[in-house]
Amino acid sequence: MQLASNPYTALVTKIADMESLLVATRTQAESDKRLPQDVVDTLCEGGFYRLFRPKTFGGLELDPVTEFRVAEALAEIDSAAAWNIQVCNAGDLYGPWFGRKAIEEVFANDKAIVAGAFNPPRQAVATEGGYILTGTTPFSSNCHGANWIMGLAIEHDEAGNPVMNDGQPPGLMLTLVPFEECRIIPNWDTLGLGGTGSHDVAIDGVFVPAHRVVPFTPNVEPEPEFDGVLARMAVWVTAASHAAVALGVAQAAINDLLALGARVATYSEDGLGTKPRNQALAAQAEAKLRSARLYFHDAYDSAWEQIEATGELSLNDKAQCQLATTNAASAAAEVVRLVHACVGTAGIRKSHQFEKYFRDVHVITQHAFVSEARLEAVGQAMFGLEPDWPFFAF
Repeated sequence: MQLASNPYTALVTKIADMESLLVATRTQAESDKRLPQDVVDTLCEGGFYRLFRPKTFGGLELDPVTEFRVAEALAEIDSAAAWNIQVCNAGDLYGPWFGRKAIEEVFANDKAIVAGAFNPPRQAVATEGGYILTGTTPFSSNCHGANWIMGLAIEHDEAGNPVMNDGQPPGLMLTLVPFEECRIIPNWDTLGLGGTGSHDVAIDGVFVPAHRVVPFTPNVEPEPEFDGVLARMAVWVTAASHAAVALGVAQAAINDLLALGARVATYSEDGLGTKPRNQALAAQAEAKLRSARLYFHDAYDSAWEQIEATGELSLNDKAQCQLATTNAASAAAEVVRLVHACVGTAGIRKSHQFEKYFRDVHVITQHAFVSEARLEAVGQAMFGLEPDWPFFAF
């Protein structure tokens, strides 16, 4: 599949134009535990929250690999901004599950920013015309900048018991709630990615109309605007989005290492880049990053082509997507560690970005979608067993 060069080039140009703003505000964002509103507004005006949205609704409708490249370029400057556009673009990937009324209300608005998180599901109690939704979900990145909060729910009765269906537990439901009807619990205090504002979001007995509460099942018949390849890759592109940010952080670490290479070391007259050990480590880092990126992009290009040809992904296709995603995040963390081995005390000084790269990339590796724990499900698929990671059903 050819890179969609025109939108990619235009977006990278916009990123370059935003660089001074992103650099000037990223320390503030980490301290405030959220992106500054002017950064959110600039990203929105530039179309960065509409990378997957259908063109009919003012989006760019990019293929996954083109979008990953955009996110990687943004992450080289500001990991929090890149993370948040990835999470919010992933929200658009779930548009296919909703009907016409919700689509017109939410996704047809070119200012819509959909944030949220999926676990644990909230409680939904049926009432006339919809459901009463209650519950708290952590890791809701960019919740301050969003105007819609997406999440999962399970139907319960008024006594708080799950509603059984012929003896079976209720299925998951996908929900959309206006931001102003939610409550942020300001508790995002982590090793890295502080600027993402990934706080808990509580919903306290809010009425949600039935058209914004839909079954979350593997089989979906989307409205025409969402009836394309992306609709059949939604879960897998969501998972991959996080790895793209990790690759961008790793690239930034290498960029800064090379820029620092001409400096004179504190305790010798040799420049950092003249030391054979550092030369070898830098070469290893470059090779690891390039190979991980190529495998990552190739897996998703292949998945796209498979869906174009057959309309669905095989278990092997899904396993390759997951393996390439986890490998990309793990390799990015290894690249940052190799850079740290080169830069000496510059790696611990906040006057440099190396310590931030280290913190951010290791937070990314802990995310459930990219965690090395997902390798078990990949191995199960390789051995012909049923994977225990639920998203393999999608």
